[in-house]
Amino acid sequence: MTTLILVRHAKSDWGTAALDDHARPLNDRGMRDAPVMAERLASTDVSVERILASTALRARTTAAAFGAAFGLEPDLRDELYGASARVLLDAASGSGVQSVLVVAHDPGMTVLAERLSNGGIGGMPTCAVATFTWRTDDWDVATATDPDAWSFDSPKS
Repeated sequence: MTTLILVRHAKSDWGTAALDDHARPLNDRGMRDAPVMAERLASTDVSVERILASTALRARTTAAAFGAAFGLEPDLRDELYGASARVLLDAASGSGVQSVLVVAHDPGMTVLAERLSNGGIGGMPTCAVATFTWRTDDWDVATATDPDAWSFDSPKS
């Protein structure tokens, strides 16, 4: 089985105008939502072998919450900052594992989630989690076909 979990970073703090976009931290809501969503995902039967995350502070902090829930250290990747749907999917398929969680940004996250769900996911709000599974161990097959199943969760659900 191949599993791709997309997590949009939690809500960030726009009140720190002096910081550049890459250095924006999570706000209070984001700091609350990230561990809650991580524990919600960890309480399911999903397996996570690797966590890939954008190097932006808000994504790194979100990934750390998911890493704590799954006992994994996130693998930070510069190319995931502002990445397109194609780059996100390529990073997952090239991860070397069958079950990968990717923490990154919009619009790439929403575009990929909408594509993989055939429009069933209308958007990826902050800290949303979309899980896609294929009944194959071959990422080449998975990336060329629709998932066999998908689910969506968000802090607002």
